[in-house]
Amino acid sequence: MIVVAGEALIDLVPQGAGALVHLRPARGGGPYNTAVALGRLGSPTVFCSRVSNDAFGEALLDGLREARVDVSRVQRGAEPTTLAVATVAEDGSAAYSFYVEGTADRLFTTPDRLPDAVRAVSFGTVSLVLEPGASAYEALLRNAAARGVFTALDPNVRAGLIPDADAYRARFKSWLPSVSLLKLSEEDARWLGGTPGEWLASGPAAVVITRGGDGLTVFTRGGGVHSVPGEPVEVVDTIGAGDTVNAALLHGLAARDALSPGALTDLNAEDWTELLRFAARAAAVTCSRAGAEPPYAAELDAP
Repeated sequence: MIVVAGEALIDLVPQGAGALVHLRPARGGGPYNTAVALGRLGSPTVFCSRVSNDAFGEALLDGLREARVDVSRVQRGAEPTTLAVATVAEDGSAAYSFYVEGTADRLFTTPDRLPDAVRAVSFGTVSLVLEPGASAYEALLRNAAARGVFTALDPNVRAGLIPDADAYRARFKSWLPSVSLLKLSEEDARWLGGTPGEWLASGPAAVVITRGGDGLTVFTRGGGVHSVPGEPVEVVDTIGAGDTVNAALLHGLAARDALSPGALTDLNAEDWTELLRFAARAAAVTCSRAGAEPPYAAELDAP
């Protein structure tokens, strides 16, 4: 099984232009979307987080259950659910402002142990920024890596939530020795600084960079560089597209029995090209509909 660790929140998505338009609540959060996408693709998935007891929290759990994601490791709290207000540009790209003070998900505590059957753990987004939960997720990342478990990281930078950019960049670098697969967008890469070669030298066996409609590129520790173009699609919005890529990569690696820290180095150019194309197709489906609505396995060819 794959464990996805991180926040679950509610996106408030504008239904038109202007500051005072109707906002539609939608289930979201990068790790949450990744877990739902994995479940829809058919990967056995466990969600590891802290979720409010309020109505939004119940709706978030319902969405996971509908995707057949195991929620037995979800912690609960009386605090409210985090809200993210989305702003969607004309090209469908989304930006966010967050309401996070005193919310449930940031009070996550490190679990005593992971499920015995875990093959990979995925981390990312605001859960690695907001304390005290960020330190708890960081400890889980390091513990999983120390056990030899495959780890995936998508920083999915939300700069408005980061009070000290230099401190966060240093912290990001400190995670890399514990990371098997690093995935990030071009925008994240520019904001964080550094190069794929530098990141690979610090720990990951592969780095995948997403380039929006221009596709995806993977850089491997062995020196390989493989790219695929984006899938043509009429974009409604890009909410959840990167999270869908995370899920598609993990699902495809599981199908190749490559969810181990050393297995990524055995993948050849054909393997990576097929995997990246699958991730591009999956992301295109998500972009073709409003909100984070990742595809089901039946909507895609096999990875």
